[in-house]
Amino acid sequence: MESKVVETAAAAVADIGSGATLAVGGFGLCGVPDALIAAIAAGEAGDLAVFSNNCGVDDYGLGILLSAGRIARVTASYVGENKEFARQYLGGELEVELLPQGTLAERLRAGGAGIPAFYTPAGVGTPISEGGLPWRYAPDGSVAVASPPKEVRVFGGRRYVLEESIVADYALVHAVAGDTDGNLVFEKTARNFNPLAAMAGRVTIAQVERLVAPGELDPGHVHLPGVFVQRVVHTGPQNKRIEKRTVRQEATR
Repeated sequence: MESKVVETAAAAVADIGSGATLAVGGFGLCGVPDALIAAIAAGEAGDLAVFSNNCGVDDYGLGILLSAGRIARVTASYVGENKEFARQYLGGELEVELLPQGTLAERLRAGGAGIPAFYTPAGVGTPISEGGLPWRYAPDGSVAVASPPKEVRVFGGRRYVLEESIVADYALVHAVAGDTDGNLVFEKTARNFNPLAAMAGRVTIAQVERLVAPGELDPGHVHLPGVFVQRVVHTGPQNKRIEKRTVRQEATR
């Protein structure tokens, strides 16, 4: 099998052009494919549509692309911790589709599994299913683009809303270890949305802290098989950020 290893992050994302759709792993600042995002930021691609749990913070992760005006649309389940995100959204510069977190996860997984759509009870009876959520504001504060209503059906006496799966042009993920065939291992909670995002990409690019030869990873410990991964970049140990540092004062005696 031909090696999937690409020498640099810049080479791995070189063909990502303007208008591309990206499924990006990570949760908060945990498991973020920061080297791949930085490599895109160093290029010229813009007008990007992103599927991710959140959009980083102002100076890290997807927040770097957002601050540079390179993201046109975000589909996410949480958008806090980023003042620039709020400014662009409320100012009509950014289109935003908010989803229940489980729905976003399943839309990504379904896309990777070849399932075009599925029914879920999450969001039934709310603007998620009935429509009217402001996707994009106009400069004057009015709603320029609102979410459409979705199909609702009854199964077993309960209502469910139809959600379409997500398939992105590219997926960007971070793994603690991977082999040259693209088999990946994620570390603890850094697993989060990474396997789901990887499944949803037509071309999946993984940055790994540790790169090994085929056979060195215990098959029972592999979280994502290499069939879902097209490119692997060895980026070395990640400088892990803490989203909210909380400390307590030493008790006085």
